[in-house]
Amino acid sequence: MFLKNRSRGRATEQPRAVVVGLESFVGLQTARILSQRGVPVIATTGNPDSGFCKTNSCEEILTTGPDGVGLSETLEALGPRLSQKAVLFPCTDMSVLRVSRARERLAEWFHIALPPAGVVEMLTDKVRFYTYAQEAGLPIPKTHFLRSHPDAERVAAEASFPCVVKPPMNTPRWEQATGAKVHRVADPAELLALYDRASKLAEILIVQEWIEGADADLFSCNCYFDADSQPVVTFVARKLRQWPPEAGVSCLGEECRNPVVLRESIQLFQNLGHRGLGYVEMKRDRRTGKHYIIEPNVGRPTGRSAIAEAGGVELLYATYCDTIGQPLPAGLEQRYVGAKWVYLLRDLQTSLYYWRRGELSLLDWWRSLRGRKRFAVFSWRDPRPFMTQAFALFGSVLRPMVGRAGARLSAA
Repeated sequence: MFLKNRSRGRATEQPRAVVVGLESFVGLQTARILSQRGVPVIATTGNPDSGFCKTNSCEEILTTGPDGVGLSETLEALGPRLSQKAVLFPCTDMSVLRVSRARERLAEWFHIALPPAGVVEMLTDKVRFYTYAQEAGLPIPKTHFLRSHPDAERVAAEASFPCVVKPPMNTPRWEQATGAKVHRVADPAELLALYDRASKLAEILIVQEWIEGADADLFSCNCYFDADSQPVVTFVARKLRQWPPEAGVSCLGEECRNPVVLRESIQLFQNLGHRGLGYVEMKRDRRTGKHYIIEPNVGRPTGRSAIAEAGGVELLYATYCDTIGQPLPAGLEQRYVGAKWVYLLRDLQTSLYYWRRGELSLLDWWRSLRGRKRFAVFSWRDPRPFMTQAFALFGSVLRPMVGRAGARLSAA
């Protein structure tokens, strides 16, 4: 473990926030939002070389092992140095699990806004959640679990196609090995081929029917529930584009009204006695208008948490204030001002994809970005994370081009 000090002479009477997972853009967003509210931020990262760790929003950055290995030990070493209890903001599913499982040891030094341990375990494991949803009659797509090759063969023969395949929990190892968070497969042969590759990465694979609709039919509700499981903040939005297209992570979103999504999200979390941050993604079937729960997240910010800030709703700062017992900020109610959120570099990638297919013009792309918005990575106040990522992305594009040009010159 190393400690990097980035103190800027800020007063430290305010309890600190500890952001776990700064190597993700979600961690970067969380650190920036809290820092801009005057909260001193300490962060942890499993990858100190990440461009997101170049931020100026943190006074200290602690390094854990890869994928958060050693997180609880790092936090236990930090705890005695704190002048008062800090608020933990885990920013990945795995870090939520690690914090939840170590909560008794960490409670001396940290405020931890999480539901009971069993709820955390169930909501972070898609197999357990979809099993619960089936038993509770929640609106989810038709779902199958593949535990063996015979299961895969049976589902390949029975399921309707296209369908979606995903692991019980998304991890960096899964994404690095398969290239995507989830996979859309077109036919039985593709399903069996994917199972043969991906079964080495997860003991169980999940297959769900594909719900017809575009990126804009994917809705979400970010929310925060207090210790009595009452919703303090809710914010409904939808995707406009995602990367990879059709089965990826949002890169452009906008706030919107959707009472079905709001009602289902509140009901799900209240029935479970939830406390802390929560998120539900739902997809509307364009053929029937019915909404289906795609997945929940529990106990952490998400990529689109920042869209609430663009809309004047202080989701993360309200979480911080309620957790430490301070008065809540004024911005708690969604006002539907048309706020947007954009992950600029990823949106350029997916926009180019649609432009090449003739489905998005340059004028339509420009219009889609107009209005009040917040950026995932770009920031005038904190430019290094964006510049580092941009140089890395353009370098990965330019190097092959230069190599091919050099090869042609050599051949000539």
